[in-house]
Amino acid sequence: MKLELLHAMNVERGARRAAVLVTDLASGAQRLVKADQIANDDLGEDLEKALQSGKSGMIERRGTSVFVQVQVPPVRLVVLGAVHISQALAPLAWLTGFDMMVIDPRTAFATPERFPDIKIVAQWPDVALPEIGGLDRYTAMIAVTHDPKIDDPGLIAALKADCFYIGALGSRKTHAKRLERLQAAGFGEADAARIHAPIGLDIGAVSPEEIAVSILGEMILALRKKPLRQPSVSA
Repeated sequence: MKLELLHAMNVERGARRAAVLVTDLASGAQRLVKADQIANDDLGEDLEKALQSGKSGMIERRGTSVFVQVQVPPVRLVVLGAVHISQALAPLAWLTGFDMMVIDPRTAFATPERFPDIKIVAQWPDVALPEIGGLDRYTAMIAVTHDPKIDDPGLIAALKADCFYIGALGSRKTHAKRLERLQAAGFGEADAARIHAPIGLDIGAVSPEEIAVSILGEMILALRKKPLRQPSVSA
């Protein structure tokens, strides 16, 4: 690999941007396709599929064989609220490769004893999010406190950052009130539709552990393929 390609890949990695290194197996020629270039690339559809799967591999196109080396940032899960659902979600997130952190200004809940081996930021979201480097399209954000003072600032930041998954706990009535607040903050119906609420896949979950499974399933679905349904925007 040429030094300039290695440098370019490191720049994208440091900025938490995806990229694909394409190697022509016949000639050995290599080129780096950045995430914002994929749509206009000759192999755009195939490269997009490779990014969705996060896996490197061979592509055969018009008699030409290329190897694509996929580089995607580690997927982060930012949880607003150090609650029972968050505790149940922590080991599941670790098992499935999500880099989870919990934000909650309530220091009685946000403790290492309740969340061993999980990054905890005991600050308000508007303070905590800049400290962790902000949000991006490889970040999932879920709000589970039922407290608008904690949940709303995080949801607003997630909407602005194009997070791949945004979820919020609460009934349809609770979510309708949430949407009213977001509308007052300048967000429209298209923005509101990006929030998965009620949160998680509809599997009849009741316990914190079952709800955690439903949330994780919906997150993986959003990360790997098109959603099966659009979140409701009405009560």
